[in-house]
Formats: sequence, structure tokens, C-alpha cells
Amino acid sequence: MSTIDEVKSRIDIVDLVSEAGVKLRHAGKNYTGFCPFHDNKHTPAFVVWPESGTWRCFGQCNEGGDIFKFVMKRDGLDFKEALNKLADRAGVKVESFVTEKPEVKEAHEHLRVLLEDAIIYYRTHLFNNKEILTYLREKRGLSDSTIETFGLGYAPHGYDNLLKQFAPKGYSEQEMIEVGLLTDREDGKRYDKFRNRIMIPIRDENGKMAGFGARIVDPNDIPKFLNSPETPIFSKGRILYGLDRARKPIRMADQAVIVEGYLDVIALHQAGYENVVSPMGTALTEDQLRLLKRSTRRIVLALDPDAAGQKAVLRGLDAARSAMDREGELGFDARGLLRNEARLQADLRVASMPDDLDPDEIVARDKDEWARLIENAKPIVTHVMEALAAGQNLNDAKVKNQIAAQVLPLIEDLPSPMERDTYRQALSRMLKVDERALTGTQVQGPVVRRKPRVTAQTKKAESPVVALNPTLMIESYCLGVLLRRPEFLYSLDRKLQEFGLSALAADDFEYTDHQLVFGIVRSAVEQDEREHRHYVVSHLSALGSDVSKDLLAQIENAELVEDKVLEELLLRLIDLRRMNAMTNMNQLRFLQEDDQQQNGTNKKMYQEQTIQVTKLIHGLDQAKKKMALKRQA
Repeated sequence: MSTIDEVKSRIDIVDLVSEAGVKLRHAGKNYTGFCPFHDNKHTPAFVVWPESGTWRCFGQCNEGGDIFKFVMKRDGLDFKEALNKLADRAGVKVESFVTEKPEVKEAHEHLRVLLEDAIIYYRTHLFNNKEILTYLREKRGLSDSTIETFGLGYAPHGYDNLLKQFAPKGYSEQEMIEVGLLTDREDGKRYDKFRNRIMIPIRDENGKMAGFGARIVDPNDIPKFLNSPETPIFSKGRILYGLDRARKPIRMADQAVIVEGYLDVIALHQAGYENVVSPMGTALTEDQLRLLKRSTRRIVLALDPDAAGQKAVLRGLDAARSAMDREGELGFDARGLLRNEARLQADLRVASMPDDLDPDEIVARDKDEWARLIENAKPIVTHVMEALAAGQNLNDAKVKNQIAAQVLPLIEDLPSPMERDTYRQALSRMLKVDERALTGTQVQGPVVRRKPRVTAQTKKAESPVVALNPTLMIESYCLGVLLRRPEFLYSLDRKLQEFGLSALAADDFEYTDHQLVFGIVRSAVEQDEREHRHYVVSHLSALGSDVSKDLLAQIENAELVEDKVLEELLLRLIDLRRMNAMTNMNQLRFLQEDDQQQNGTNKKMYQEQTIQVTKLIHGLDQAKKKMALKRQA
């Protein structure tokens, strides 16, 4: 992950804008407020999109950007200064510019290809094994379509099956070791890691193969589930199983449900509950929750009903409390000094599984019962109180103290004073103590403490994984091609003009680092003193950071066929412009409705902007139709 992506993942734009004095209010999934860059006290025309980490002013400024652009405009900084400032805030070290070695990226892609081949191998053995296939169909209730969709397979008995299968295809033993398909014995021999197990492919949030999960067939085998080991492309603490398929359903439902098992995820997706993911048998990590946070802040933990499942709920609390955003709330201490009391902004709930059933068993018994269980999920504090009290002697003073010591810090994390008071009252009733005993004294015990804010002096944490959105992916592709062949910009501009569209500009890119990279490409083709690619590389290096680290890796790709690439670029740019235009159109409609309630002060301005956006969308649609007709001719 690049430094820029890491900074973006650690700083929430809502917090950043709020700290600048902008009072934001919810507007659907977005936030609106008064623009801090010009005088406007009538209608809030400043919009923040948390999911993409961007903002835009639909008023006098008529511009927008990401966290870097916001700080640059607010503080009068250039990009490097803004990057350093935000990196310091996030506790991220800004490394000197180093081009990622293309051979490393190529090696990782080769390992993914090996894993894809392994899926085919395991799938073939599954459909040749009637016993395992019958188990999945009848015992687990999975359809052939679901088995195919999730790529399920079977690892047969034996210790050298994979060596015999893949060595003739050109894969080395070392590569099979690196992806976790083989393992080393003490005597130095290598053998198949997965044997007589149901194989479940694990993909990252972008759908790229990362590893396997394997479930036992023989009940006497241990462990019940076996994951691929940590590899260059697989880290189970940074991946949520099923997220590649669940991201869109999570956004649509504005809710993510976390279960424990792979087969739970698969069964629930088959039943139509596609906003479900699994942390692969480990406690929730900050990286995993950051992935979910990009799509929703409403999370339900629906873990197995056994003791291990309940402990997993409690283990997950620290990660959840440190990964979710907090809103600053001013308060006074005894010395009259202001301090910042962090409050959680996430809605964490727990769904209790009835009758000692696992999630897949519940949905098999009654499909609608699952929806009711999730709907009736209890707030996390309520669940913790009940879980800690279960089976305990609540008349014992020490038990009361231990429970209070764990629950009170959670109550203090709640954002609403009314909620905090309500839960203190509930806790005092449950423990049968005066509420003043909970608020007036310092409870001793194993208090669950909040992790401190990361600073530059703090030991650098592992880089979280960033979930890509469509805009970011399209921008990255387009810039990757232009970095590879800057001269394509001439032809691309002509193609755009041919279809009645304006030339490519920095404003087409949403992210500040992408705008800078494009500016360098544009400057390269407008000068004639140096070869284009040399100009680009030298100026990117001069930025002093890894602004284009991931993009530059694409320079080493295979030769590009100009006609095909230009057509692909044109299509993607049209899609990019249309996505941005539709986002702006939807927001303008909301702003117009809001403005009407405020006597229509900005009615004319919004109408003019709406007409402009409508014309743009029409022009883009017409260009795409012309392209389609031209291909058919």
C-alpha cells in the first residue's frame, strides 16, 4: 500500500472537515454543511461523501477534492506539505520515493494464477467425488450453482498430488510453498498441506485470489478448519471472507453482518442475505473493520452460540472501538481545561442465535427467521452486560465490581449523554446497586481501555487494506496507461473532440494525487525538450513521495495496441464522467429541495448547474451510442 492510500485510510474526511469548524449534518449517506471557503450562511451547499473520502462545494467555489485538496485549500499548502501534515496526524511515515520493483508485482500475480489453477484442480476432484458432493448438497443444502459460484472444491487424500499436478505446468516447489499449497516436514520433504478437505477459495475485497480455507471431511481430523498460512498475498487479519461479493449488498442495506464460518457465509448468500462476511475464525481486526467502514457503520455480530462464539464477541470489542470513527465532544476537567472526549460513531449490535443453532442451520430451518434475528440484534453494550452476567452470582460484590469494570468503559464510549445515562441505570438495576456507585467512584478491575491515537512517535502499525471504489479504479487505469504512453493523450483528446466531448483535464480526476500525475503527463506532451516518458519519470521523482507508486508499476506492462487501448480509455473516461455527473445530479436535487425549504435563495444557481449537468450526461450518452454504431459499421 502506498503512503497516500495509508493516510487516506486512517483519516476520515468527516472528522477533518468537522475539525475545521464546518457543522455537518446527515443527508442520506452523505453530509452537508456551509462551505468554509466562502461566505454562505443561507443554504448548506458543501457536501462530503464519506465512502469515497471526497468533498465538493456546489456554491461559489464550485470545486472539490479529497482530504489533501481540503488541507491544501484551507491552509494554503502544496501537495507535499499537505501530505506531510496529514501523514503526521495519521502516524504514517512518509518514505522517500522508491519505484516498486515490477518483478515483485509480476511474481505476486504469478502466484495468484497458481491459486486460480488450484481452484480448477480442487473443483475437478469435488465433482468426481459423489460422497463429498452429496454432503454439500444434502447436509449443507448448497445448490450446484452456489458450489460453482463460490468455487468450492475437494483436496483428495495423498501427499504429493499437487507436485505431480503443477510441476509439469512449470510451477516450482518454492512457488507452491509461497502460496501455502505445500508445506515442509521436519525431515526436509515437502507435501500437500490440504488433504481430504473441502476447499474454499478466499479472495480479497477486490476479488483477487489470496488463499484457501479448508474444512475437514473426517470428523476425527484436526483442526476442523485450516487456512492458508500467511503469504505475500494472504493475511487473514486483513481479509474478510465474502467481502468481494458482499460490498455492494452491504452498501445497499447500510448494514454488514459478521458470522464465523465460511459455510455460514455461503448458505446465507444462497438464501439471499448477501451482506454477510466472515473474519475466518479470528477476532475482528482494525484492518477488517476499516474495510467495512467504507460501506457502512452499522455492524451486526452474529456469531455461533457456543462459548467460543461469545468470547469472540468480547474479543472483537477492542478492535471495533479503536477502528471506528469518533466525534470530538468538548468537555471541562477540574482545572477548567478543554479536553476531547472521544465517542464512538459506529452502531455495533449482536444477534443471539437460538436453540444452539449455527447461522446456516437457522436459515435452512426458516429463511425469514434470519431476518428477524438480525432486526432484533441488541446493542453491543446490552449484549456485553448480559453475556458477562450469565451464570454469575450477582449478589457477590466482587462479581459486581468485575462486571462494572468491563461495562463502564463501553458506556463512556457512547456518543449520546442520554444513552450513557440509560445504560448506567440499566447496569445499576442489573447489579442491584445505587447508580451513584457507578458514577461517583473509580471502579477497579480489568478495564477495557481504548487504544491511544496513533502519533508519529508511535510504533508504526501494519498498513491497512484500502477498499477500492469504481472511480478510483478507473482513474488508476487511465493514468497507468498514460504514464506508460503519454503520447496517447494527443489521440485521446482528438477522440473526445470527435464525439463532441471536451479534452481530458485534471478536473476529470477526483483525487488530488491523480490530478498531479495527470498534470505532469499533460506538461510532458506540451513540451518538446525531452522525451515524454523521461519527462514524466523525472517530475514524478521530484515530488518526493510515492504519489504514483502503484501507477508507475504499470509502465513495465506488455506493449499496448493503440487502437484498442484508446477505445478502452474513451469508454472508461465516459463512464467516469457519467458517474461523477450522476453523483452531482443527485446531490443537486437534494440541495434544491433543501433550498426550497429555505425560501429558494439559491434557486437560480442550482437550476443553472442542473441544466449543465443534464447536458453533460446527454452528451456522454450520445457519445457512447456513436461509439457503438461505429463498432458495428
